[in-house]
Amino acid sequence: MLILILYFFIAVVAIQIAYYLGVFGKFAFAKAQKIAPKRIPISVIVCAKNEEENVAKYVPLLAEQNYPDFEIVLIDDASSDNTLELFEAFEKQYSNIRLVKVQNNEAFWGNKKYALTLGIKAAKKEYLLFTDADCYPTSKDWITAMSSQFTLHKTVILGYGGYEKIANSFLNKIIRYETVLTAVQYFSWAKLGHPYMGVGRNMAYKKEEFFRVNGFINHIQVRSGDDDLFINEAANGGNTTVAYSPESFTYSAPKKTYKEWFTQKRRHVETAKHYKAIDQFQLAFFYSSQLLFFILAIVLLAFQFQWIVVTALIGLRYLCTWIAVGFSAGKLKEKDIKFWFPFIEFALVFTQFNVFLTNIFSKPVNWK
Repeated sequence: MLILILYFFIAVVAIQIAYYLGVFGKFAFAKAQKIAPKRIPISVIVCAKNEEENVAKYVPLLAEQNYPDFEIVLIDDASSDNTLELFEAFEKQYSNIRLVKVQNNEAFWGNKKYALTLGIKAAKKEYLLFTDADCYPTSKDWITAMSSQFTLHKTVILGYGGYEKIANSFLNKIIRYETVLTAVQYFSWAKLGHPYMGVGRNMAYKKEEFFRVNGFINHIQVRSGDDDLFINEAANGGNTTVAYSPESFTYSAPKKTYKEWFTQKRRHVETAKHYKAIDQFQLAFFYSSQLLFFILAIVLLAFQFQWIVVTALIGLRYLCTWIAVGFSAGKLKEKDIKFWFPFIEFALVFTQFNVFLTNIFSKPVNWK
C-alpha cells in the first residue's frame, strides 16, 4: 500500500514541477518588459459604490497621469454616501473627467456589470483601461505602460494589481503571495496562448472586444466576474497579451482580518465555477496536486517509508517551485514573500481547501 502511495507521490511531484517550471516558467523566466510609448486615445474607467474615502485619494492620481490623450469615466453605482458628490466636484475640477450616474432599477438592482456597461458605452475613446475605485497606480506612467502593449492584433491587456505591504503581518504575506501566484498563472497561460482570466484592478481592452461578445450578457446573472468571466469569454491567444513592467502596476489596501479575506476568496472561487470547462479543469488539477503533495508527504514521512527518497523528492519540488516563485516575485516587486514561501504556501493551500468546502454548503455574497 505504501509503495503505491510513494508512486502516486512521485507523480504528484512531477506534476507540480511541470506546472512551476514548464507553465509558470513562461512568466518567471521572461525578460524584463520594455515600454514603447504610444499615443493611443485611452478611456480610464472606474466604477464606484460607496467609496468616498478611496475616490478622494485616488481619482487625483488618475487625473494627473502623464499621458497625452485620455479621459476618465467615473461611474457612480447608486452610492448612498458622498461618492457622487466627490465625482461631481472632480468633474468640475478636471476637464477630462466624464461622469456616469447609475440609478438602481428592478432588472439590474445593484449589478456592477450593468453600471460598467453604461460607463463603457459613455466612453469616447476606443481603448479602455480599467481599475477599481480602491486602487491607485504606482506611477504617473501607468497609462503609458499599459497602453504600450496594445498592437494591431493585441487588443486585450492583462495587468498586475497588487496589495500594499503591512509590516509584521503574516496574513498580509499570505494575501500578497496568493495574489502573486494568481498573477503568475494568468500571465503564464496568456503567454502560452491560453488566457483565462484577468483582474479588474488592472486590465485593458479595445471597446470592440466588449461588443463582440455582447458585453456581460452571457454571465449577467452572476453578480461577480466583470473582469475574469469577461476575459474568460473574450480573450484568446491571438488578441491577448500581458503588461508587467513596474510602471504598469496598481495597488490597493489588502484585507486586514482573516475573516474578510476568507470571504473575498469565497467569492473568487464561486465565480471560477463559471469558467470554461478546460480552465476549471486546469485550475482544479493544479490546486489538487498542491493539496495532495502535502497530504502524501505527511503520510509517507509519518510512516518513515523510504524517507530518504521522500525527503529528496520534497527537496526537489521545493527547489523548483522556489526558483519559479522567486523570479516571479522579483518581477512583481514582491521579493520578501519568497523568504516565507514554504510556510505561506502551506497556510494558503489548506485555506483554499477550507474555502472550497465552505462554498459547498453556503453561497458567498457579491458586490456591495
